[in-house]
Amino acid sequence: MAAAASSNGQEPVTLPKGYDPKDVESRWSAWWEERGSFIADPDAPGAPYSIVIPPPNVTGSLHMGHALNLTLQDILCRHHRQLGRKVLWVPGMDHAGIATQNVVERMLAKEGVSRHDLGRDAFIERVWQWKEEYGGRILNQIRRMGASVDWSRQRFTLDEGLSRAVREVFVTLYEDGLIYKGKYLVNWCIRCHTALADDEVEFTPKKGVLYQIKYPTPDGTDGLVVATSRPETMLGDTAVCVHPEDERYLHLHGKTVRLPLTDREIPVITDTYVEKDFGTGALKVTPAHDPNDWELGRRHGLEVISVQDDEGFINENAPERFRGLAREQARAKVLAELAELGLLVGQTEYDHNVGVCYRCKSVIEPHVSPQWFVKVKPLAEEALAAVTDGRTSIHPESWTKTYNHWLENIRDWCISRQLWWGHRIPAWTCDGCGEVIVARETPTTCPKCQGSQLVQDEDVLDTWFSSALWPFSTLGWPDNTKDLAAFYPTSVLVTAFDIIFFWVARMMMMGTRFMGQPPFKDVYIHALVRDAEGKKMSKSTGNVIDPLDMIDRFGTDSLRFTFAAFAAMGRDIRLSEERIEGYRHFVNKLWNAARFSLMHLPEAPAMPAHPLHETPGVHHAWLFHRLEELKTQVQEAIAGYYFNEAAQALYSFIWHEFCDWYLEMIKPELSGEDDARKQACRACLWTGLTETLVLLHPIMPFVTQEIWSCLPGVAGEDLSAQPYPERRPQCVNPRAAHAFSLIQESVVAIRAIRGELNISPGLELAVLIQTANEEDAQLYAENAGMLSLLARCKAPALGTQAAPVNAPRASATAVVQGNVIFVPLAGAVDFETEIARLDKELAKLDKEITIVNKKLANEGFRAKAPAEVVAKEKEKVEMMSDKSATLQARRARLVEARDDATHSNATAGGNA
Repeated sequence: MAAAASSNGQEPVTLPKGYDPKDVESRWSAWWEERGSFIADPDAPGAPYSIVIPPPNVTGSLHMGHALNLTLQDILCRHHRQLGRKVLWVPGMDHAGIATQNVVERMLAKEGVSRHDLGRDAFIERVWQWKEEYGGRILNQIRRMGASVDWSRQRFTLDEGLSRAVREVFVTLYEDGLIYKGKYLVNWCIRCHTALADDEVEFTPKKGVLYQIKYPTPDGTDGLVVATSRPETMLGDTAVCVHPEDERYLHLHGKTVRLPLTDREIPVITDTYVEKDFGTGALKVTPAHDPNDWELGRRHGLEVISVQDDEGFINENAPERFRGLAREQARAKVLAELAELGLLVGQTEYDHNVGVCYRCKSVIEPHVSPQWFVKVKPLAEEALAAVTDGRTSIHPESWTKTYNHWLENIRDWCISRQLWWGHRIPAWTCDGCGEVIVARETPTTCPKCQGSQLVQDEDVLDTWFSSALWPFSTLGWPDNTKDLAAFYPTSVLVTAFDIIFFWVARMMMMGTRFMGQPPFKDVYIHALVRDAEGKKMSKSTGNVIDPLDMIDRFGTDSLRFTFAAFAAMGRDIRLSEERIEGYRHFVNKLWNAARFSLMHLPEAPAMPAHPLHETPGVHHAWLFHRLEELKTQVQEAIAGYYFNEAAQALYSFIWHEFCDWYLEMIKPELSGEDDARKQACRACLWTGLTETLVLLHPIMPFVTQEIWSCLPGVAGEDLSAQPYPERRPQCVNPRAAHAFSLIQESVVAIRAIRGELNISPGLELAVLIQTANEEDAQLYAENAGMLSLLARCKAPALGTQAAPVNAPRASATAVVQGNVIFVPLAGAVDFETEIARLDKELAKLDKEITIVNKKLANEGFRAKAPAEVVAKEKEKVEMMSDKSATLQARRARLVEARDDATHSNATAGGNA
């Protein structure tokens, strides 16, 4: 740890010259965990505040979305601890059925072994071995983010307790008639060999071909033309559908057409589902290979013929010559035969969206198979009501519409997966009588025939089924635990918009159903992290920024503050290395301010008899006034999930007010001979710095704790356990704030005049001020010494409306809040030298502008150069032209001042 103050209280504690985040972060992470700083006590005083971490996949590694999510959750948890609440932040991981099984199967493939070679039990054992050895590295990465989770409550979705909760929910829903098994059309991934729920299918834009195929009547004299992008599926067609009012096909109603390439005839049916004006107005119906056709088939009692197996090959239900072909091969052969028969009458390229597996990105095939489903409509109604009646609020509110729309149009949820890794479905079939037994405990005999040959269902549950229970299963449900009583419902869920359907809505459904109330009071949907150009980060694009790399280079606090500063509600974050590096400079600024402070704080300063805000000097009163405003700003911003407003308020105060102004103003007092004033100043500095560190700590935990550990009076204490700074209403002082802003703006104005006119920094300027009113005149008079110190000027001569100042004509002027500041230039500026310098600079600029304008006027350059190069040259001209205009205005001002000075001298000489 950093060294604390010495026991005799006299030796000043110093921080190293440079801040080394690697050393600091690893020490404090270990220290917090070892001392149990974040272990929640359900019996502790204070209102509960709880968050369950969105469980990352056991196969996962930290990406920018995780890092943002963790940062925002940690800000909330640390802040609410400061407010005196008992905070529980539950960490954990998801077993990630498909992803984890794929990882281990690839590992086995390198050994020349498949899971089928091992058998189910041995394969599951290998997955557990992999999980213990390699899985969960993301947990250590979560530690690196400074996440103040309660590691003593770490959970895994395949833990014994969570598995018990999963079985309890499954059996209860089955007993309530909300889980059923049936042979239905599902989304099938031929790569992962499993069914997927609707929301596990991603849609990606692709170029495709729409083929027009003629289906003739049995006698060959008539027929109709259908259009399809998947001609190989026609082998499983069982009807052609037309609109009942489409006059083109009235004569075919109730008739049949011949299905090309087969020996079958199929009926022509009518349904208003078909759009008369779209395509040919005739739709091939393949119930086994299209979800819309499946519904049409159910309405019209059509046969279901599946012509593709679960690996994407044409099966025995198709004509023999197509059997065994992969779907791409079958498509080519079908098209070739149709063309040979003259039945391929046209084809058109078009853009369409293709469904792919959210895991492996393989094209999804609709596939008929027996699956387990949840009837979600009753559950969805309860989840909708929880948001409608305000028990749960979604932030930003605009996402409520998305949430509602999905639940209002939800279809039954396919929850079975053809995997081995996961929660095995608690259903057994009796070999003797076929009875299906769904039970909480593994049955030994059939309740119907008393047979003992029971075979458990081979499938496992969708991973999202177990994670839907996360807010209450992690707290000990189905037991009535103290954690469950104290911390459910949780306070807020912080998550990304892309899992509103996968996870948020399902947690809402399960929570309202099994706990009687929704699982969280607030849902905060954070933004997407994009690159600096606003593009989505992806490996294929090559624009991914690795958060661990950024932490190694700039430190965790810099990355966290970047996220907070740009986490505006409802707006995506544009991230760049330059922005993260910029906040590393902010860390350094704070570090250097702390080093300066510690040089003057050899011991915990004794508090003066008078209240701190009454310490002589407007800068002290102003500091405590601003601290009161800052406390309110930060607390209100975090309470409303406006993380960017909290971060920006802290940044502005620390950098631009505390460091740039307050520390400069107190230097004379800290180095002065007045011991009483020095001690009072040190007390103000110590109080201001400690309160600032507490306010900043939730966003930047590491650097603030490191500084805190060196501060006299608090060294050795846990900053994360410090209460939010107490409110001091008596410190609210608008007059002090106005006085300070008046002096501050006046100093800036005088410094600007000095810089603009190239006046030597060491020259003490004369200043005259024509005040706007008597109150400002009094404030200038009271703070003349501070103005002189900071602006490097003599005590200002003040004038009022009754007694105006007599400013020389050769003066630079500035207006501050209605007060006119005059800086006499005679003797301060060498007019001729400065005018000559400006003339030289203007000539150089003019030459550069001419060169660039000639380049832009060249037609060959404009035609050949890339657009961005031309735009850059135009921007360069604009910038140089603006600079030239500024210099010309400055030159004119100097010429006028020189002439005024010459006139004044001539007048004075004439009078003499």
